[in-house]
Amino acid sequence: MSIQSSNNNTRIAKNTLLLYFRMLFTMAVSLYTSRIVLNTLGVEDFGVYNVVGGIVSMLSFFNSSMATSTQRFLNYEMGQNNGKGLRDVFVNAVNAHYLIGFITVIGLETVGLWFVYNKLNIPQGQFDAALWVFHCSVLSLFVSIISTPYNAAIIANERMGVYAYYSIIEVVLKLVIVYLLVVIPYNKLIVYGLLTLIVSIAMQIMYIVYCIRNFTECRYKWSWNMQLMKKMFFFSGWMLFGCISDMLSKQGVNVLINIFFGPVFNAARAIAVQVQAAVNNFVTNFMTAVRPQIIKSYSAGEFQHMYRLVFSSSKLSFYLLFVLTTPVLIYTEFILQLWLKIVPEYCVLFTRLVLIELLISSAYVPIAQINQASGKIRNYQMAISIIFLASFILTYVLYKIGMPVYSTFILSVALAIVGLFVRVIILKHDNAFPASTYLFKVMLPLIPVAGLSLVIPVLIYKYTETTFLTFLLNSFMGFLSSIMVIWIFGLDKVEKSFITEKLIVEFIKNKSDDKDWKTPD
Repeated sequence: MSIQSSNNNTRIAKNTLLLYFRMLFTMAVSLYTSRIVLNTLGVEDFGVYNVVGGIVSMLSFFNSSMATSTQRFLNYEMGQNNGKGLRDVFVNAVNAHYLIGFITVIGLETVGLWFVYNKLNIPQGQFDAALWVFHCSVLSLFVSIISTPYNAAIIANERMGVYAYYSIIEVVLKLVIVYLLVVIPYNKLIVYGLLTLIVSIAMQIMYIVYCIRNFTECRYKWSWNMQLMKKMFFFSGWMLFGCISDMLSKQGVNVLINIFFGPVFNAARAIAVQVQAAVNNFVTNFMTAVRPQIIKSYSAGEFQHMYRLVFSSSKLSFYLLFVLTTPVLIYTEFILQLWLKIVPEYCVLFTRLVLIELLISSAYVPIAQINQASGKIRNYQMAISIIFLASFILTYVLYKIGMPVYSTFILSVALAIVGLFVRVIILKHDNAFPASTYLFKVMLPLIPVAGLSLVIPVLIYKYTETTFLTFLLNSFMGFLSSIMVIWIFGLDKVEKSFITEKLIVEFIKNKSDDKDWKTPD
């Protein structure tokens, strides 16, 4: 292994651990605040807040597609060691995101507002409060859009420690929101919307200031490179179709649930999705650390190293998620009751189904980075967009013919399985991806490893009474058994060496003098 590859692996390990520290801290506070917010707002108002916020996020697809494009172009220029190109990409990305932000606000305050007035199922007494939430969410989204290039710069420069430090501030502010929500004698839905907006603006300002002070490419100076803008928008154009379809499969389905079944079921879905997001953060943080290295390896022509990263991160993504998901799947009802006290109807079933879908999809998330690194995204985006769009259309059909509310979650599990094979086939055709190696050496071994890992926790659950003590015992035993099975049967020699030498030894040895650990100015 080259010195450069060794340094890259060490950086991935350190950044992954930093992101996990951030995630564990924020997740613990988020779970606590969610319980207080749910109990303070009530199930119905909690559902209203999530469906109205969902309408706003439905028009965030412009930003989502351009954010991916910005990240890709920044990483590519870094791989080429092109300082001027890096500055050009950032400045034009800022211009593009301001344009996207203004277009999004206009769309939301016209078409989006009409939809809220005429289509959503909102209790009459809370309609004015829902409008406050809507306008606050629109402004929060605008701030998030114009800040996207700065967040992309932090990830491209692999300064993951910034997120860890600033997340401490963010969760403290969220705790302040919870306290004020309880003590302020005013409409709780309006108060929650306003306070959330204030925190969102404050955090984005902090990230922007950090970037300006630490990265020379982030010191904005007006320029307009039409050729570069065309390339970025062309790349994001294909991503746009995928983002729209993905939005419909998530927030679109959430709106359908509201129209056919009411806000109580939106609350149940919101809780299930939050559990899914909390668990998925483990994989997301890992991929945030790995993604820049995949794109930079492609840019530098180091294809073998790139494939090794993709294959190993696919397995590790699944294993990380599986270890965390197992106790949640087994003790879903117990955990939700302990966490929330008030558990909305169907919340247990929704949670289990979204976690199963997440497990299926987690292993193929890393291969999408090859598609983005190469820039050959047309066929890939069209294929997955059709799958996402099918989720929305088929959900509408199922609800229209009288199927139960949970049928959309079962549909999502089935489409996740289909999506795996579609992605692999497209990547093989467009990027000469070694599909057979990926399926037989990466994906296929995951099934017996998962099966063996479940034996001990399932037996403990079946033959013991469910208490907090048995839950902790089973989670601990399940963790140990899973780690042993994964280590013996689920990893090859190179991956074991990476974990023992890079993730543990070199992290401890080098943490004191690595610049990525310095406290932000």
